[in-house]
Amino acid sequence: MSWNTPFYLTMPQKGMMKYRGINYDTGNNYRAGTSSRPLFDPVLIKKEIGIIRSELHCDAIRISGCDIDRLVTASRFAREFGLTVFFSPQNINASVEETERFILESAGAAELLRAEFGEVIFVAGCELSFFSRGFVGGDTTDARLGRVFSPVSIILNAAGIPRRYNWRLNEFFRKIMPGIRERFHGEVTYASGTWEHVDWDLFDLVGIDHYRSAWNRATYRDELKRFFRSGKPVVVLEFGCCCYRGADEKGGAGWMIVDRERERPSLKGDFVRDESVQAGYLEELLHIFTEEHVAGAFVFTFVQPAYVHRADPRYDIDMASYGIVAMLEEGSDRPYRAMPWIPKKAFSTIADLYSRPE
Repeated sequence: MSWNTPFYLTMPQKGMMKYRGINYDTGNNYRAGTSSRPLFDPVLIKKEIGIIRSELHCDAIRISGCDIDRLVTASRFAREFGLTVFFSPQNINASVEETERFILESAGAAELLRAEFGEVIFVAGCELSFFSRGFVGGDTTDARLGRVFSPVSIILNAAGIPRRYNWRLNEFFRKIMPGIRERFHGEVTYASGTWEHVDWDLFDLVGIDHYRSAWNRATYRDELKRFFRSGKPVVVLEFGCCCYRGADEKGGAGWMIVDRERERPSLKGDFVRDESVQAGYLEELLHIFTEEHVAGAFVFTFVQPAYVHRADPRYDIDMASYGIVAMLEEGSDRPYRAMPWIPKKAFSTIADLYSRPE
């Protein structure tokens, strides 16, 4: 296919997604003592969400973060622009008890929004086996990730052997779902990792974070299909790719090329920036999602402020960003609508698809 051909002209005419969306981060504590969005400027937030609606042509947005007030503020802006909000609280490395309290408090905040504005869906956490303590052994996200994707764990999963973390996860949801339903009266889903086997009878929508990489390229579509077995609508709440050659082979692990232990973060080797890799990846997966009739898809992600684009490839941390816009260095000219970022190729790819008339 030529890059000059508008993507929406290649899409099937049936199975249009109900939710054409993107992820928007209001600030997450992925690394202790830091925020993925240190500065939360409501004026900038509202302008970015307006661009998501008017220029990307999204009709839905997944708003995530660890600060409930920020989530509410961004969600209000989104509803003012007519976007369906997937309200997605995320408190990294919290204990099971802390996670429960945070989700229930967030459900109450989401209900106030839903009651006032409508069109709010509650996402009851994200990949909790990784991001919360107590489901998988390990005090850090990296330690838990290592356990889940250890050679032994991969073999056990492939063999279909039940895992204790899945039992703990479903017990957690069975316990807290009555409290969520009491506080929030709209539809509820969960952003599951594909390694998590969730009891979807508890939820209204099946939610998955579904990245494609070299190891699951051949089985990616089949993996997606198994989530339809519940008979409920399936929403892909995350999928994305970084913008360097080979990033499409890494999928959800593409960000790992950054060395943040150095005084000045740099890339772990020589990488070649290639925005067409990211754009092509998103194009291919959106085609699959439309063919398989998913109810919605949310690109990961709009912007990652901590991943700055620089001319020197060694320090061009934006290569490891999933954002479809590239953050500029502080003090740089702002050529695109006076924003602190510039669009990547993926920006126009998403805009072309989402602008297709229903």
